Amino acid sequence: MRKGLRRILFAVRDVETVTPGALRKLADLTQGSTAVKIELYHALTESVVVPPPGGAPKLNEVLDAVATEQRQRLAKLARTPALRDLRVEVQVDWDYPAHEAVIRRAVAIGADLVVGEAHHHAGIARPFLQNTDWELIRQCPIPLLLLKNGRRYRKPVVLAAVDPFHAGDKPASLDKALLAAGAQLADHLGGTLHLMHAWLPMTALVPTAASAPVPIYLPDDVEAEHEKQTRKAFDQLAARAGIKPAARHLVLGSVTESMEAVTKRCRASIVVMGAISRRGLQRLVIGNTAERMFGHLDCDLLVVKPPGFRSPVPARKTARPRLIAPLPI
Repeated sequence: MRKGLRRILFAVRDVETVTPGALRKLADLTQGSTAVKIELYHALTESVVVPPPGGAPKLNEVLDAVATEQRQRLAKLARTPALRDLRVEVQVDWDYPAHEAVIRRAVAIGADLVVGEAHHHAGIARPFLQNTDWELIRQCPIPLLLLKNGRRYRKPVVLAAVDPFHAGDKPASLDKALLAAGAQLADHLGGTLHLMHAWLPMTALVPTAASAPVPIYLPDDVEAEHEKQTRKAFDQLAARAGIKPAARHLVLGSVTESMEAVTKRCRASIVVMGAISRRGLQRLVIGNTAERMFGHLDCDLLVVKPPGFRSPVPARKTARPRLIAPLPI
């Protein structure tokens, strides 16, 4: 998003369940300009079942027929009132898995932004992250906007969650990328950029013989100096980004505990967060944190990778759909 928002890829999970609110938000992202192109993209990942009567058709014929049907449905979405006056293209691919298909397509067309709707499950009020969502968060090199509600972007507050001390081995350049993406999106939508950092008191871990280390809080003067340095680093980062004091939110507590309160207080429409791909147990812990935070936020989430991030997704497809024909009775 550094060079301007010019091409948006909207990843359609299910053509039949795209909400009108999501389409209106896509229109908001273009600001009514035909200079911004939207591509409605759907990856066909399921195997095809061919009925036995009349003999099994050729694989390519079946795949083409299914793709054509889905492409026509996407074209119908493109003609809805929210999008019909904009530059909208549609594309359907047979590709697997879904997150790799989306990333391959986004990179191929030079998308500046990937947009997707959060998944809703019957009986669950709040949206939650599916495996495809989480893999996109981990592996998509392009800013990813996950939509949680259908509320329009009307001079929105965009809240960037930063970490001036780069806890958790976050690259120092990540905060700059978050600020740049947040500022550009806020400016594009005629909104305001806010900044947030959640910090915790310093503790000393004292080892014990029979149990895990016990946290011991340090003296007040040490804590006061820690708070002073935290505030100084946060204010310096905010000042360099041109964030006014009223739009700065430095809060005591964990990110997961503080984020919901801050977004409600400043009425944020979009939260901007950084994501770093991890492996093994670290990936699981970070994934659970993101899941909890995402589930409790009422606003949309923009995920940004650090500069230089390389996606592990191969440029070429590695899987091909299979044709499954049931045995004749």
